[in-house]
Amino acid sequence: MRPPRTDRGRLLLLLALAAVVTVFTATVPLLRDWFDLRVYYGTVNSWIHEGGRVYDYRVPGTPYGFTYPPFAAVVMLPMALVGLRTAIVTALLLNLAALAFAVRVCVGPRWRRYGWYGAGLAACALALFEPLRDTLSFGQVNLLLLALVLADAGLLASGRTRWAGVGIGLAAAVKLTPALFIGLLLVARRWRAAAVATTVAAAATALAALVAPDASRFYWTRALWDTTRVGRLDYVSNQSLQGVLARLGVESRVVWAVLVLAALGWWVWRARRAVAAGDWQAAFALTGLTACLVSPVTWVHHLVWLLPSFAVLIRAGRPRVAGALYAVLCTSVVWLWFDDASGVDGFLGSNTYTWITLGLLVWLPAGQLPEERRPASRSPSATAAPPSAAAPAISAASGQPGAWPASTAAATATGVVPGTGVESGVGSGVDAGFGPGPGNGHGRTRSASSEPTGSTRPAAANPQSSNARASS
Repeated sequence: MRPPRTDRGRLLLLLALAAVVTVFTATVPLLRDWFDLRVYYGTVNSWIHEGGRVYDYRVPGTPYGFTYPPFAAVVMLPMALVGLRTAIVTALLLNLAALAFAVRVCVGPRWRRYGWYGAGLAACALALFEPLRDTLSFGQVNLLLLALVLADAGLLASGRTRWAGVGIGLAAAVKLTPALFIGLLLVARRWRAAAVATTVAAAATALAALVAPDASRFYWTRALWDTTRVGRLDYVSNQSLQGVLARLGVESRVVWAVLVLAALGWWVWRARRAVAAGDWQAAFALTGLTACLVSPVTWVHHLVWLLPSFAVLIRAGRPRVAGALYAVLCTSVVWLWFDDASGVDGFLGSNTYTWITLGLLVWLPAGQLPEERRPASRSPSATAAPPSAAAPAISAASGQPGAWPASTAAATATGVVPGTGVESGVGSGVDAGFGPGPGNGHGRTRSASSEPTGSTRPAAANPQSSNARASS
């Protein structure tokens, strides 16, 4: 099928895709009812208006409460001044702005060439991505943290390093997972940026200790070490190495530590090679993958950290691979094993997203920069060529040095190369997200649990329908 060549044809195609995506998101995915945002909102209001303690609050009728570092609660204090609906709308707008910024950083300075058609295709592709769907539906903070980290990635890639590290430091103070990016700065020997990130994180943590000393003391001495506060490690949404072991019934901390050290060792080796080649995009993508694997708990919505990896795949000329992997992450396939993850099929299927993350960590292309960004090879005997009259034009066409390649993060993740049309990977990347079968898109009528991400309750015999809103 050839892509439309006229604006009218492109508009009709976008409208058709938008209709299909709307039907899909209204019927297949679970509606999480802003559950995590209600945790944040209830915690802040209990703390400010009722004199409660940050880590004692629970959403009524559930065992779920606040699990982030105290600085996150301090940042969320403005929610105490508004109603829940206003908080929901504000969170949605902030998440969409953060997503747009993340896409912009991954695309680079040439994003304008894709126009409204490319933006429409990207929006349709992103709407199918399960980690993004869950992040928005839960009211989560993942996209905001991704934007903070990618802001530093853009600074490092472009050579404007004065403020590099601030975004990573803030993200690490809100949630511990992004702290691994400080490790990347150390691996890359960017000592100043690492010092800035560490200082910002420490200062934010100290501020939280001044504002909420009791909460800080409780979190750093007790809550941080109690993984049961977050949820069941064997819950199918936990797509980390620890989640795989928990579903296998392996409780040994030694086994988990060995796997974590192996993943970290591989990451150090690959990230160092990527940085040596000037490929900051791949280095940050590898770090996001590793953070998801080594964290004890990586819920499905945390996998927004995989988005930069798809941009790297497209840049390396592998849109089909990117489209296939992205399509799998649109299907909610792991929830087929919500009730029972035993057997070979359970081991392979319930951990599908973990296998994708692990495969990307192992095989993600790194150091394969576009021609205009590759450093010119030099030899001792080489002599400088006289300047060419065409040099200014070539320099202007190549864009900023160190800028990330112009491949739309979401569109490229599905192999979409907008502009004059849609190349290979669009159909597979988008259409594969509409799984067959009534009610759930997986060929079976049962859908995944609509419990909050960190379920601590036993698996229900009859999980809530995908058409229902999340239970509170």
